[in-house]
Formats: sequence, structure tokens, C-alpha cells
Amino acid sequence: MTDVLVSDCNLNSVCERLEHCCVETRVTEPETKRQPNTGAKLWGRVRNKLLRQKLDPQTVQSKNWHMDVIEMNGIKVEFSMKFTSRDLSLKRTPSKKQSGVFGVKISVVTKRERSKVPYIVRQCIEEVEKRGIEEVGIYRISGVATDIQTLKAVFDTNTKDILVMLSEMDINAIAGTLKLYFRELPEPLLTDRLYLAFMEGIALSDPAAKENCMMHLLRSLPEPNLITFLSLLEHLKRVAEKEPINKMSLHNLGTVFGPTLLRPSEVEQKAHINLASDIWSHDVMAQVQVLLYYLQHAPISIAELKRNTLYYSTDV
Repeated sequence: MTDVLVSDCNLNSVCERLEHCCVETRVTEPETKRQPNTGAKLWGRVRNKLLRQKLDPQTVQSKNWHMDVIEMNGIKVEFSMKFTSRDLSLKRTPSKKQSGVFGVKISVVTKRERSKVPYIVRQCIEEVEKRGIEEVGIYRISGVATDIQTLKAVFDTNTKDILVMLSEMDINAIAGTLKLYFRELPEPLLTDRLYLAFMEGIALSDPAAKENCMMHLLRSLPEPNLITFLSLLEHLKRVAEKEPINKMSLHNLGTVFGPTLLRPSEVEQKAHINLASDIWSHDVMAQVQVLLYYLQHAPISIAELKRNTLYYSTDV
């Protein structure tokens, strides 16, 4: 039986895991005469069921687990699910350990490590580029939750076995750990303070004005945030270069990382808690577009940012 916790932002990942479960179930069942594509058809039914439940107001508002069974040609999928709001699923919580890295300000971590980019970011990027850059769906397909939590605990306790564990861990768990690190920062990498300015900048219609504004916003980031962002940016570009193999385009990567790196502060979320879903969707699309803008931009260097003269100014 599969327990599924579905949030507003991870439904596709859940469906992918269920598809994998369907295929595994079909392989491990005793050989019997079944119609072709049973696994795919069963997966389709499960996915449709999840989507229908997601659109049901009573199911979404309920805090209880909902149990269901779907069966086809001798294969049975039993699962329980409940929905959590996007705000809850992406809630940023400080780390309980002062020496940890998850939930700790990036400036504190880099100062403690005497580095420009947090160790966890550098190591996860290095491992993904070493053996996961051609993995189909890298960063989109979820790793095993227990593996991700294990890596989180290791990085938080600064264990000496990190490198060995990274080399042996499933690459999707490592990619998931990197995403979790950015998601659990006390504030998003592109900061709460600049959120509205990024939203306004990406909406500018004049290309020159947009360019000046978006570069100015990067210059306005704290140095650890800026250097880490540029490192991640170049990494994601290298991942996208393998799109014919890994199926991860710049747009796909922007969709995965945009809402994690840039999102409104908790104060702004509470102030607009009753906003219609279409307005929320517009915000998410804008967050994706901001990251996509930088992904599609020519390589950006810190020296160039400091050297360039600001032609466009905005109140940030």
C-alpha cells in the first residue's frame, strides 16, 4: 500500500512515483495472462483519480487521509492520500541545531565555512554533474524521502562520511536534497525584500529597461546569495545542455526551481491569503519567468555586474 501526501506543487512528482510503483508491481506479480499496457492504463486511472480529488473542495479542505483502491487485470493499487496547501508544504522552518545548514541563513553558513558558496550546494552540484546530468527527469523526479532526510541529517551534523554517502546515494535523492536546502532557507535565495521588485522587473515590456532592472536586482542581492545564485544558474544551464538525453529544458528547470528561489514573504502571504487561485497561479508563472530570464541570459559574472553602469533604477 502506498501513502501519498499531495501538495499543490508536487502532484506530478507523486504521479510519477505511482507510475513507477505500477510498473514494479506488474514485474513482481506472478506471470499471468494480462492485457498489454496494463501498468500504463492503471497508472492513468490513478493519476485521474488524484487530479479529480485535487479539484474536489471537500477533499482539499479535509485534514484527514482519504483511502482508495484501484484494480485492473489482477494488479491492485491501494493508497491513502491527503492534501496540504502550498504554503504549508513550502513553509520555511529554522534548523534546531545552531551548527546545521538547513534553515540557517546563507550568510551565516558561508561565514562559518569561510566559503563563498555553501558546502552543501557545491557538493550536490558536483555529484549531479558527475553522474546525474544525463539522468532523465533530474530535479523533476523526486528522490526517496528517507534518503533525502538522511542526507539532510548528515549535512546538518557535518559528518565526515558525507562524500562517501554522496557517492553511494541515489542521484535523485541528492538532487532532492539540494532543492530541500533552498526551500528551507529562512528566506528565499532571491530574498523577501526584492520579491516585488523582481515581479515588476520581469513584467517590463521594454527589453533594455528589463535588462537594466534585472541586472540591478542581482547587484542588490547580498554577496553570498548572489554568488550562490550564479553558481546554481550555471549548473542548471549545464543540465539543460543535456536536454536531448535528460529531457530537462531551461523551462522545465525554471518551473522546478523558480517558486523555491523566489516567493513572497510570510507577511505578504498572510496579507493575500484569500486571493483567487488564478492570481496565485500568475505569481507562480512570474517566479518561473524570472529564473527563466536569467537561465536564457548570457553568462553573468560578478565583475561584469560591478562594472556595468546602472541606466535604469527601481525602488527596491
